[in-house]
Amino acid sequence: MSDSVFTPRPVLAADQIWFSDPTFWLRPEDEREGAFATLRAERPISFHEEIQFIEAIPKGAGYWSVVKHADVLEVSRQADLFSSGRGGSNIGDLPQPFAEFFGSMINMDDPRHARLRRIVSRGFTPRKVSVAEASVTRAATRIVDAVIERGECDFVTDVAAALPLQIICEMMGIPESQYRFVFDRTNTILGAGDPEYVSDPSEIVPALLKAGSELAGLMNELGALRRKSPKDDLTSALLHAEVDGETLTDAELASFFVLLVVAGNETTRNAISHGMKALCDYPAERARWAKDFEGMAPTAVEEIVRWATPVIHFRRTATRDTVLRGQRIREGEKVVMWYAAANRDEEVFEAPQRFDVGRDPNPHVGFGGPGPHHCLGAHLARREITLMFREIFSRLPDLEIVGEPDRLASFFIHGIKHMQCRFTPGRPRS
Repeated sequence: MSDSVFTPRPVLAADQIWFSDPTFWLRPEDEREGAFATLRAERPISFHEEIQFIEAIPKGAGYWSVVKHADVLEVSRQADLFSSGRGGSNIGDLPQPFAEFFGSMINMDDPRHARLRRIVSRGFTPRKVSVAEASVTRAATRIVDAVIERGECDFVTDVAAALPLQIICEMMGIPESQYRFVFDRTNTILGAGDPEYVSDPSEIVPALLKAGSELAGLMNELGALRRKSPKDDLTSALLHAEVDGETLTDAELASFFVLLVVAGNETTRNAISHGMKALCDYPAERARWAKDFEGMAPTAVEEIVRWATPVIHFRRTATRDTVLRGQRIREGEKVVMWYAAANRDEEVFEAPQRFDVGRDPNPHVGFGGPGPHHCLGAHLARREITLMFREIFSRLPDLEIVGEPDRLASFFIHGIKHMQCRFTPGRPRS
């Protein structure tokens, strides 16, 4: 399996690595991986100054970066010591206007977080996911049907992005006529730092607030309909679920919807995109999986999630003075868990720079670490990835990537915006 090894390039010394620098995230993948490797070896916990990325979010006092797998687990497990309530998905502190649309469960602590999670988890039970599986299969078939006669397509926009978007919208009861509307707003929210989505830096804040407001407005309209006339969809289930006599408010429902469409769409689509790129880069691994697709699917999907690590980091805030790996961290200081670095930790993963579809064990943190904030939709994401690749292996077996992917400019989402591919044309099934 020697052809499946990726080689990092440690071109930066430890003192030169500054995660707040936007130009760091424009470096080639091998240089970024080299920087993570350097810090894991020489400076597992390092302090990084912040910059004022946009005017609406004030410059913070800096943050401690955690790059070792064991330390990410320790921070994740101790939710009382490392709080999400002051910001989980963002390094900077969100001002109040943002909290209305982006103050979702990932930016909460217990007991409020636990109450909301108990309610929304009703929509992600094994039975609910099992019912959704038929929808995922149908959607994967339709997606391939739409491109198979062409012999080429943009793998990200035509295949990888289409699947989770359709499934989430269908689960929530969003009409198909609104799918593109949802897709464009999620791109804006997670791609605001990329010129393709927001060309003028001064427009980042208005664009974010507008996208959040429009998604919330869509859910408010649907929620009003479902309160009067419930249907067999997740929106109805959430509106009428009670825990300790409480139900979701309109604001909580809208905020959860923004989280669901953003997190569920972007992360799964990027796992599928990075997975396809890896399978093309390392054909021996692709052949291993193709030889026994169903048998190897469980380990292959976990390896794709580890390899992709769609969410690069999450933040916590220390609630009291503590010590982590010998480093004193004071109350109120920020701690950032770099999942992308932890998933290549040499002390945990044998040959971590090798893409291995049979890797077992594979204790990756691609769905977050242990604790109350572990990804609620992880099981659904696994099924989506499995079923999309089952359809690709079956109907587009010679699909290959043409040229280099167009990567998202972001230090939060490990994203691919566009990736051209070609394959032998075929016929639609429907």
